[in-house]
Formats: sequence, C-alpha cells, structure tokens
Amino acid sequence: MPSIALKPKPGSDAFPWFSLGLVLIFLGSLGLRFWELSRFNTLVFDEVYYAKFASNWLKEEIIFTGHPPLSTYIIAFGIWLGEKLPWSGEVKNGLAGLTVSPFSYRWLNAVTGAFIPLIGAAIAYQITHRRSFALIAGFLMAIDGLFLVESRYALNNIYLVLFGLLGQSAFLAALQTESLRRWLWLIFAGVWFGATAAIKWNGLGFLLGIYLLWIGAWLWQWRFPTQGFAETQLPLQKLTQLHLGHFLIPLAIVPALTYYVSWIPYMQVDGSALNFWELQYQTYDYHRRVGGLEAHPYCSLWFSWLVMFRPVAYFYQVGSSPNDPAVIAGVAAVPGQSNFVFDVHAMGNPLLWWFSTLAILLFLGVFLVQLRQMIRPQPDESGSAFRPNSTRWIVAYLALSWAANLLPWLSVKRCTFLYHYMPSLIFAILALAFILDRWLQSSVYWRKVTALGVLLTLLIAFIFWMPLYLGLPLTPEAIALRRWFPSWI
Repeated sequence: MPSIALKPKPGSDAFPWFSLGLVLIFLGSLGLRFWELSRFNTLVFDEVYYAKFASNWLKEEIIFTGHPPLSTYIIAFGIWLGEKLPWSGEVKNGLAGLTVSPFSYRWLNAVTGAFIPLIGAAIAYQITHRRSFALIAGFLMAIDGLFLVESRYALNNIYLVLFGLLGQSAFLAALQTESLRRWLWLIFAGVWFGATAAIKWNGLGFLLGIYLLWIGAWLWQWRFPTQGFAETQLPLQKLTQLHLGHFLIPLAIVPALTYYVSWIPYMQVDGSALNFWELQYQTYDYHRRVGGLEAHPYCSLWFSWLVMFRPVAYFYQVGSSPNDPAVIAGVAAVPGQSNFVFDVHAMGNPLLWWFSTLAILLFLGVFLVQLRQMIRPQPDESGSAFRPNSTRWIVAYLALSWAANLLPWLSVKRCTFLYHYMPSLIFAILALAFILDRWLQSSVYWRKVTALGVLLTLLIAFIFWMPLYLGLPLTPEAIALRRWFPSWI
C-alpha cells in the first residue's frame, strides 16, 4: 500500500483557506445547533432524566442516574450560567424541577457539539498532516444528523464523544513531542479519557483503541526486529517510543484517578452513605436490570447501527399550522388537528452513514490482510514490502478505534440504541474522508469527479433530512417521503 503525501505544498498558505474553512465549519455547526434552541418548551426524550438530574443537583438533591455523575455536573453548570445570560429567553417551564428556560439546559450541549467537527478535523490533520483531509473530515462530521440532534438537547452522549476525541488528540500530540512535553500531553490525554468514562462507561472504547494500537506496534517490532519504520514524520509511526511507564501512569492511573475524582462531589452530597465501590456496583446492577430488546420500542442491536436500521423518535407532535403555539409550547396534541407533523428524529445522514460504513469495512478488511501478513509473512512480505508506512498505520488506527468502540457491545445484553454507535461513527467518517481526499488528489479524472459528487450528494441528503433533525413542521406526505423504511418510524 503506497504511503500518502505528508506535507502541504509550498506556498499553500498564501491564502488562509484552511483556517477559513475551519471557521466556516464551526460557524455553520454552531448556527444549526442554536437555531431556535428553545423551540419546544418541554423535555425532549431523555431530557426527562438528564435535565431533572441536573436541576436536582442544583438543589443539592441526589437522584441515582444509572451513569457516572460528570454529565450531571456539566448540565447543571449550563442551567446555572444559562439563567444568568441576558438572551436565555422569557419562555420557561418547571418540568425539570426548577423553573428555567429550555435554552438554559440546552445551550452548553449546542456549544460542545459545534466543537466536535473541529476536534475531528484536528485528529485528521494529526495523523496525516494533510489539511484537505482535515477539512473534508470536519465537513462530514458537521453534516451528520445524529450529532446535530444530540447537540440540541440536554443529553450526555455529546460530552462522551468530545472528551474521547480530546483524549485521542492529546495522545497524538504526545507522540509528536519528547521528554517532559510528551509526559504532559499524555497526562492531558489520561484526564480526558477518565472524563469520558465519567460520562458513561462505554467511553473507555476511545482508550481501548489506543491500547490496541500501541500493543500492535510493539508486536510488529517484536515480529520484525531488524526493520525500522519506513518514515518518522507522523505520530502514529512513533508508537514504540512509548514504553510501559508512559501507559501505566498517564494512561492507566491518571484516567482512574480522574474517574474517581468525578464521584467525590456526588458522594459528598449523597446522603445514602454508599462508598465509591458500592456506587460502582449499583451502576452496574442498574444496567444489568434494564432489560433486552423488549424494554423499549426503539431498542436496536449493535450490528444494525452500521446501516442505521432503527433511528429513535425524540419528539413527535401534530399541529394545525406550521407555527402551532400549542406544539411549540410542548402541549399535548389536539385530536383531529394533524395538518403538520413536528418530528425530531435521532437519525444520522443516511447516505453519510452508508458510505462511511463501506469505507470503514474496507479499512477493516485491509487491516486484517495486514495482520495476516504480519503473522504469516510470505517470502516477499518479510522484507521492505511489509514496512508499515504511513497509510498502513492510519488504516490500523481507524480500524482499531472503530472496532474498540463497537465490538464490546457484542457482549451487552441490555437494551441499546442507535446513539451508542456515535463514538465508532467518528472513525467511520474519518475513513470515508480519507478515501475522498485521496480521490480528490488523484490524477485520475473520474476519481476527482466521483469524490466531488459524493460530497455534494451528502450535503444534499443532509438538507433533505434536516427537518427531522430540527423538528421543522412537515406535512404527513413530506414525512412519508423521508421515511424510506418501516423501521424509521
């Protein structure tokens, strides 16, 4: 497999197109997330839990959440600060336990979600040093529907993804430095990995991917001790510069300490006198008792997430007009008035999901072939032909990170939902962006045209399904036009 071009062309900084592109991606993401953020003056989907948990926390009352408490603190901070902002709005409700505006318990999610395309673009640049790849990756993440929906309501999945990506970005930054700076970046990475686990336990998939990649690098060096790395410019080709101490302290002890510290405020307020380990067992027992597919009409199996088989309806109301005040206020629908449907669906951009699934499965296949070559090299593979160049390490990084966030769900018996795929989706999108970038840089005309056509098609698809992400009023016929499969109801 040929290596990629590593550096931008000389003179490419004559116009700051890279910075401008990132700014436009961020502003577009921010605008979509803040557009009529208080539109539905009610609790949408799991806001009935997380907004209530946060409100109770502000009243110094503890409700067991079934998850670690960090997202409760974050949303509570958002409510506290949001109520002090002059533009929080006059529309309020007391559904969460405090009389607050929907803006106050949603705005911090919106800001957080807008940064995810930027962090994804940063990781894309770190692993390739290609600005075009970074821009494509950021653009694709900005036009996914599920990330948009999750960013517009007081839910916790967006924090899990952000902290996990920050951890991986800090780890990649550590590989680019040496000595004390390397240790500092690794400690930062450990803090972020601990924070993502303090949102939900499945956030540890981001750290697991790093473990697998590092172990794989050392296994390769053990298998072929006489071979060096083909190049050393990219961070992924410096994995064996990290020894066991680098992982034991910053990437094992630091995440564990961060996770433990996240529970301290909870334990100080909690009056049940449960210690840390009892709280961990209580959390585990909660998930053990949730139930299987029968527990919720929108439960879905892990392998169905790859094709977005079962999106989740977060909000559904009917009204007599596009601006029906009863619907906007979150009041129950009036029988017989069904001229317009207000539907917020937690679903991705379907074409983006399907293309990204094909891309990551291709990467996974290439990685498995590379793994076979390492375990049983052919005579012509034991020499320079199998030197792990930059592209091979990128393939390994994306395939392992995707699998590390997805495959642990094989052993989970409880009800799971489409949004559990969000961490893996990031790496599938990166795989698609990598392929599109390669095709755009290709000298073959049809590849350039195809890549541009795919990007345009994905943008059109995002716009087409946008009413379901933002809860815009649609006629029943327009809703049916966007429900391509019965399972999308």
